[in-house]
Amino acid sequence: MLQWISANFWTIIICAVLTGIVAAIIISMVRKKKQGKSVACNCGCCKDCAMHGSCHKH
Repeated sequence: MLQWISANFWTIIICAVLTGIVAAIIISMVRKKKQGKSVACNCGCCKDCAMHGSCHKH
């Protein structure tokens, strides 16, 4: 078992880092949604956007 871990050490580290990044992105999206902010819109030009009616609460 220890030999397998040492042979795949960098793969395990890279997978752990990528999993952490994805988890941070998901947590950030959930927090934005709970605050009532749009997850998809960050441009500030919503009046021209086709999704304006569905991404913001009225």
